Amino acid sequence: MPRYKLTVEYDGRPFAGWQRQEGQPTVQGVLERATEALNGEPASIMGAGRTDSGVHATGQVAHLDLRKAIRPDKVADALNYYMRPEPVAVMAAELVEDTFHARFSATSRRYLYRIVNRRADLTIDIGRAWRVAAPLDADLMQVSAERLLGTHDFTTFRDAQCQAKSPVKTLDWIEVRREGVEVIVRCAARSFLHRQVRSIVGSLVEVGRGKYPPEWMSDILEARQREACGPVAPPDGLYLTDVVYPDK
Repeated sequence: MPRYKLTVEYDGRPFAGWQRQEGQPTVQGVLERATEALNGEPASIMGAGRTDSGVHATGQVAHLDLRKAIRPDKVADALNYYMRPEPVAVMAAELVEDTFHARFSATSRRYLYRIVNRRADLTIDIGRAWRVAAPLDADLMQVSAERLLGTHDFTTFRDAQCQAKSPVKTLDWIEVRREGVEVIVRCAARSFLHRQVRSIVGSLVEVGRGKYPPEWMSDILEARQREACGPVAPPDGLYLTDVVYPDK
């Protein structure tokens, strides 16, 4: 059976997350229904990351197996046709070896979080960014964020419902930048704990608005207690932007 790698974009607002759930609208469910229409029989879609309810993606990756070979661009066009009008789009499809796995072959996942730092309410960006009215010092947030780089026990930033076997993760890269009225947080790791990025962003905002000094981030990391974490940022501003795989 030919295997296809899909690069998928979606607006997470109407969905209860990526993963299929009985009686709930999900991105995986939309893709699987479209695949069944194309394939003539049910087929499972495997995603690189299980984004939460309300979280978006511009570069989610998934794979699927079809019963017969179809030109990759035709696969993308057909899936997009069958998914309309759902806010999910296959940006690219690629024929890959059957050893490729969207989740287990990935070496890095990259996320972006958008904070709109202004007093006025959101209009166009409702559900697509987090409005923070208090002035934020992005430079202090960056200094604070750098304390999280490397391999640590991230229990403080781990949701109570997280199913990962270990709280130890390696944060490879994190950057906080002001871009006009927006404060953008970007980060990369091989894998993340459940709600780790949103937990980190919420704590960074506490530093950015002057409630705590940058060294507070080290203190709460070392506490290894969920109760030490700052408020968890809402899902609105979070985007899965890239999934990286080894070069062939």
